[in-house]
Amino acid sequence: MKQDKMKKKIAILGGGPSGLFLYKRLVEYGSTDLEVTIFEKKSMLGAGMPYSSEGANDEHVTNVSDNEIPDIVTSIEEWIKTAPSDLLEKFDINSGHFNEYKVLPRILFGHYLSSQFELLQQIAAVKGITTTIQYDTNVTDIIYKQEDQKVCVATASGMEEFDYAVICTGHNWPKKYEGKVKGYFDSPYPPSKLTTKLNHAVAIRGSSLTAIDAIRTLARCNGKFIKENDGKLRFEKAEDCPDFKMVIHSRSGMLPAVRFHLEDSHLSHDSLLTREEIDEHRKGNNGFLSLDFVFKRNFTEIFSTKDPDFYNRIKDLSIEEFVEEMMELRERLDPFQLLKAEYAQAEKSIKRQESIYWKEMLAVLSFAMNHPAKYLSAEDMQRLQKVLMPLISIVIAFVPQKSCGELLALHHAGVLDITAVNQDSTVEPQHGGGILYKYLDENQNQKETYYNTFVDCIGQPHLSYEDFPFKTLLLQKAVSPAALKFKSNEAAETILENGSTLVEKNADGSYSLQVSGIAINDNFQIIDQYGSYNENIYIMAVPYIGGFNPDYSGLDFCEAASLKIVEDIFKEELFEL
Repeated sequence: MKQDKMKKKIAILGGGPSGLFLYKRLVEYGSTDLEVTIFEKKSMLGAGMPYSSEGANDEHVTNVSDNEIPDIVTSIEEWIKTAPSDLLEKFDINSGHFNEYKVLPRILFGHYLSSQFELLQQIAAVKGITTTIQYDTNVTDIIYKQEDQKVCVATASGMEEFDYAVICTGHNWPKKYEGKVKGYFDSPYPPSKLTTKLNHAVAIRGSSLTAIDAIRTLARCNGKFIKENDGKLRFEKAEDCPDFKMVIHSRSGMLPAVRFHLEDSHLSHDSLLTREEIDEHRKGNNGFLSLDFVFKRNFTEIFSTKDPDFYNRIKDLSIEEFVEEMMELRERLDPFQLLKAEYAQAEKSIKRQESIYWKEMLAVLSFAMNHPAKYLSAEDMQRLQKVLMPLISIVIAFVPQKSCGELLALHHAGVLDITAVNQDSTVEPQHGGGILYKYLDENQNQKETYYNTFVDCIGQPHLSYEDFPFKTLLLQKAVSPAALKFKSNEAAETILENGSTLVEKNADGSYSLQVSGIAINDNFQIIDQYGSYNENIYIMAVPYIGGFNPDYSGLDFCEAASLKIVEDIFKEELFEL
């Protein structure tokens, strides 16, 4: 009985990729003193939304390859040799000719992640770790018992008490008009809902990978791709859909950049700022982390030895000047012409296994900046969101070659176009169905276009504090809205005067900017409304921490965040070692 009292009881809320990496860390660190319960709303572990039928059809592919995926138990190349033959046949995969540098069908990748979860459970059993999986189970609430520091997890079948809970609930696509307004889709997920004939123009909002998912699905339902003798793709509309067309509406009027060969496939870099250097810098900067400092150290200076010509070109540029220079070419060229050129450049990069270094380092910068972003001033966070992130989101989308080939074929067939819309453009649902898209065009002329069908493809929305799903934690004030302090009161007051509702005056006379989601500390622990972190509740659910983690980079984020959390849970044992 004595040993049972010493056991750590840990709940993982969500068994998708975040839950998978967290469980992997627990299995690595834990032994017989550990009991893990995983609550999963589906009947399959590992795949989550992106790699299951909730987020993908057979035509959808990953934007990462085997060599870019963080270590779990076995590589995809190893797993492919043991994968079910009917699964490999379905996706035309030959295990004897597997290429670790090629992207994979997302559904196939989901099966790989699920198999990794099974292997981890086997390792856990050998180590004496108790694992309980509750499939088809929705967590309805979380209650924190302050007096004995316990976390109660509520489901339809009752309540269970744990020492720690980690929220890994993954993606969330709230429905606002879908189902109420005919032809209106709040997201393209699950993609099965878009498998329909549409003999009219479809409005696509956004030009992200989410938009490309929708485009590829809609194209297959309203025509077919034909491979010509020279290897190029051609798209042919279905005879009964002569008026089918898709129009991307994008604030930038640009398409995302194409996937290329990464020199460092795991976005790590030995020249990046260390935790100690960040802390030292903040001491001399009123507790703030300067965006200019991070940009200089984690981006500009790295080129001094690696690419001296590029370094000399950018070394004296501010962030704003750098973004302007990088965007200038994209703004000047037709987006499909640029896509074609980047497609050829990326093909060469992959064939020669040579990186397009500045783009790779932009991805590294984005990943490295994500975790300490909570220490930026409100002014710098606004610069990050308005200036740097638009460039980053375009360049590091890493659109797979296969998707690019289809986009070019669709455009060539006159089925796919892109139009630039202003930041204040609106989408107005219509009573009889469809929407009215209102925007200013490039010449500042007011435009109004009606569409029978509209698909919102801006990607995972950063949800607000009020959207946080576990209402008892809200009532207990165990979570608090994420906010960043302004460096300058004058800057805050100017924004306030312009009508912003996101700026608040603090009791000490300073000002804060409310950002999306809830506040967390460096160990991903929730922070209550008195500023204290919770020692027992952690969160990796990206829609609710986007304010403090503005760019969560998929599996790399899962790997890094899970390490922080598990090291904190086991800090006493690690300290004793």
